[in-house]
Amino acid sequence: MDLFDLTGKKALVTGGTRGIGLMIARGLLDAGASVVISSRGEEACAKAVAELSAHGTVTAVPADLQSEEEAERLAASVDELDILVNNAGATWGAPIEEFPASAWDKVLNLNVKAPFFLTKALLAKLEARGTHDDPSRVINIGSIDGLHVSSLPTYSYAVSKSGIHHLTRMLARDLGPRHITVNAVAPGPFESKMMAATLESFGDAIAGSAPLRRIGRADDMAGVAVFLASRAGSYVTGAVIPVDGGIATTA
Repeated sequence: MDLFDLTGKKALVTGGTRGIGLMIARGLLDAGASVVISSRGEEACAKAVAELSAHGTVTAVPADLQSEEEAERLAASVDELDILVNNAGATWGAPIEEFPASAWDKVLNLNVKAPFFLTKALLAKLEARGTHDDPSRVINIGSIDGLHVSSLPTYSYAVSKSGIHHLTRMLARDLGPRHITVNAVAPGPFESKMMAATLESFGDAIAGSAPLRRIGRADDMAGVAVFLASRAGSYVTGAVIPVDGGIATTA
C-alpha cells in the first residue's frame, strides 16, 4: 500500500548497527527508503551494511555522538534527509550508594544531548525536504522506563528517557510549522545487546508480565517506525508511543 511506501525517502538511523536500530533500518529499507546507519565502530558498521544490503541501498558513517563535533560531522556527511531516527543510546545500573557521576554524564549526553544537537545540525536539511502535506520526520527512541518506574536501579537511563520524551514534545511544537514531525517510540523488552543480560535472567517473567505474553519482535519495531515515517503517520506529532505489549500502560 502506498500509505506505507517510503520509496525515494532518505533516512539516517543512529545506533543502526544492532538491536532496535538495526530493526528500524531494515524496516525502512524494506519500505523503500535509502538508509545511512551510524555507530561508533567501523567494524560494526561494515558488518551491518553487509547484512542490510540485501534489503536496499544502505551506507554507514561511523561517529561517536557523545561529541557535538562528531554529530556535526555526521550531519555534514548527509546530502539530503527526510527521516532522522535518534536511536543511539547507553544505559547504566547500580545501587544508589554506588552510582557514579560518570554514569550520569555518559547516559544523559548520549541519550538526550546527542539527539538534540544532531537534530539541530540536520534541521536545514530536514526542513528543505518537508512539505505541508508530507513533512520530514524525526523519530526519537525513548523507553517504557521513561513512562513507569523500573524495578532496576537504572537511574540515569530512566531520567534520560523521560527527558527524550519531553524533548520530543517541545521539538514537535517548534518544528511542526516548519514541516517536520517529531515523535518518540518507547520500546519495552526487545532482543538487543542492552537487554541481553536482563532477558537472560528475567525474560520469562518479563514476557509473562505483558498482556500480550511475549517480548518484542523485529517486525514490531520496524512497523511503528515505518508508520511514523510514512504518509500513514503524517498527521502524528508530539506523540510518545509505547511498543511494549502493554506493560507500561496496564501495570
